[in-house]
Amino acid sequence: MRTLSAKASEIERRWFVVDATDQPLGRLASRIAVVLRGKHRPEFTPHVDTGDFVVVVNASKIKLTGNKLEQKKWYRHSGSPGGFKATPYKTLVAEKPEFVIEKAVKGMLPKTSLGRQIHKKLKVYAGETHPHGAQQPQPLPTA
Repeated sequence: MRTLSAKASEIERRWFVVDATDQPLGRLASRIAVVLRGKHRPEFTPHVDTGDFVVVVNASKIKLTGNKLEQKKWYRHSGSPGGFKATPYKTLVAEKPEFVIEKAVKGMLPKTSLGRQIHKKLKVYAGETHPHGAQQPQPLPTA
């Protein structure tokens, strides 16, 4: 019996839409990462992008459990002396809710050129509307 390896030209991509309202950030991000990577498909191949597109709406209504909203911080450094910045997630969710979901999902993808290619299939919007109606996205089935 032969092992079939998926080819990029043979993959039919689907579009899924996810409503992030009152969803825990980590659980939502892991579900999205599985679909983006293609691990939900029987023809999954680790070295080929076999995943689907995911559109996330209502990112501003995401839920962080426990005290994460006040205690969790996003760190960055400019490279200059004294360039260390720490931003609490409460501020991030209020100002850039799309970034919070993108960062959580990106951390669950491979850190390679394939992971960067997969990350481009994620579309996140703070509100209810999105411009991908022509692709006829289906609701993401719960696992």
